[in-house]
Amino acid sequence: MNEVRPQLEELLFSSLENVLVESVEVTDLVVRVEALSTARQATCPGCGCPSERIHGSYLRFPHDLPTAGKSVVVALRVRRFVCPEESCPRKTFAEQVPGLTRRFGRRTERLRSALVSVGLALAGRAGARITDVFGTSVSRNTLLRLIASLPDPRVATPRVVGVDEYAQRKGRIYGTVLVDVETRRPVDLLPDREADTLAAWLAERPGIEIVCRDRAPFFAEGATRGAPQALQVADRWHLWHNLGEAAEKCVYRHRNCLSTAPAPPDEPQEETELAASSQWPTGHRFAERTRAKHATIHALLAAGHSKRSVARQLGMTLNTILRFSRAATPEELFTGQWQSRSTRLDAYKPYLEQRWQEGCTNAWKLWEEIKEQGYPHGYGNVRNYVSRTLRTKPQRVGPRPPSARTVTRWILTHPDALSEGDRLQLKAVLANCPELTALAEHVRAFAHMLTQLQGDHLPKWIEAATATTDLPGLRRFAQHLERDLNAVIAGLSLPWNSGVVEGHVNRIKMLKRQMFGRAGFELLRKRVLLAP
Repeated sequence: MNEVRPQLEELLFSSLENVLVESVEVTDLVVRVEALSTARQATCPGCGCPSERIHGSYLRFPHDLPTAGKSVVVALRVRRFVCPEESCPRKTFAEQVPGLTRRFGRRTERLRSALVSVGLALAGRAGARITDVFGTSVSRNTLLRLIASLPDPRVATPRVVGVDEYAQRKGRIYGTVLVDVETRRPVDLLPDREADTLAAWLAERPGIEIVCRDRAPFFAEGATRGAPQALQVADRWHLWHNLGEAAEKCVYRHRNCLSTAPAPPDEPQEETELAASSQWPTGHRFAERTRAKHATIHALLAAGHSKRSVARQLGMTLNTILRFSRAATPEELFTGQWQSRSTRLDAYKPYLEQRWQEGCTNAWKLWEEIKEQGYPHGYGNVRNYVSRTLRTKPQRVGPRPPSARTVTRWILTHPDALSEGDRLQLKAVLANCPELTALAEHVRAFAHMLTQLQGDHLPKWIEAATATTDLPGLRRFAQHLERDLNAVIAGLSLPWNSGVVEGHVNRIKMLKRQMFGRAGFELLRKRVLLAP
């Protein structure tokens, strides 16, 4: 063991000074290393005065990183010194070995660093399971406490900062993430998305020259008040996304242009008209139940069973069996209080049937449309009417017209990236509607500005888009751009954008899922700023 001790000392304490290994004891589960501090003096943590006067000594047992599958415990003898400064409130103090121990520490610094790295990467529960694997079991709360005790990193004031929001609790609580766009590293997290909070943060850092943001009004106001010297840049992706939403509203407004004339049917429509005029069409739960009972009763009667026997077998009264037996068809039984009853949807049914024939089969979309027309009730009635009545009616014969979202996608896609079929369908749609043709021209002009960074053409584009009277969605989009004109022009002219900020927002979502309900703001901020 005397030959092994210098090698072990070199292996375990090569980076430390003033540490002497006295003995090593190896058992089946634990490696016990006895060591002592050989420093001649120590510095008082209260007044900073060095002292060489020893008051006493004691043993500390910090846990170290495991080796060869065994846990390592260091039996370290440290000394207590007497403070030479009479005015110091500390009469005695215990020495600390730099890089090995800290006050009240139960682990060595390298084991603590390893646990911190695990906690930053995996958080509580997953991190605790990993520590079990390499032989240093700690609880999830210990890992979270280690992360919370870390100091904030020192970050230089960024020249280009990106700002965006993230959801602490979606729909209720939001925060702000700030990223150095040049280094692509997060700078800070703010507990809310208020303009005052952002303005105060920016005011403390006068070196910021460019602020990349979306078009949210609270970010625009906060950047204007907190960093008036900085140039604000609107993100190009958000501009294109907003243009897509406006284009879809315009296409939906002219949805009648998307439908083509129906082809003449090849088959007679007598059965269809009969089914449509029936009070209880196919698929209605009452009608199907009545038809099934009628068929079963007539089958038993045809097989020679008496009416009383049929009543006993089916668990029905004799009067019910008599009523079913007298009816030649199930439709004769379709009478009662439900027949011809007025409903809340009566005033809107013609419109729903028209939209159904035009190809709109989404009950939620239909409900939103009639709600804009004044329908005061909820979605359930519309859903029931669609599932029980409209779905039993045949739709128009011929190819189904493209939806508004599909046509919007065609318009927003570069013509060279469209397939041959999509290009032909878009050409047919635009040929039937001059308004959509004008919309496509405006969208392509905006796309050219965005891809070629020609922001100086934006005022002319806004003037042309505002002049359109048949495209109110595009006109409103252009009017909104005028409110934030300088930032939008900078976004369409400079290479800066908020893409790296969106990536960190997605990373924050992943971290919150890892920490479940323990993802409080302070702990989340530590993980975002300190994790590699």
